[in-house]
Amino acid sequence: MPAVTIRNLSEATHRALKVRAAQHGRSTEAEMRDILETAVRPDTRLRLGTALAERSRRLGLTNEDIDALSPARDRMPAEPMSFE
Repeated sequence: MPAVTIRNLSEATHRALKVRAAQHGRSTEAEMRDILETAVRPDTRLRLGTALAERSRRLGLTNEDIDALSPARDRMPAEPMSFE
């Protein structure tokens, strides 16, 4: 698992992290992991699969509609491009 080192963190920020961690009942390291996770993977992020499924439901598509399209799909791999 990757590890991250944070340099030049002010004493005040480190103290605040320790206090926040104690308030949440976890270690300072666990608190920092939670802060980073929340910052880069917010609950409100767009989830493509969910968005496509919701759109399909709004359009009234069913599994039978998708199954009907499957036989018409070309399953042969595409020919690679030639740059000659």
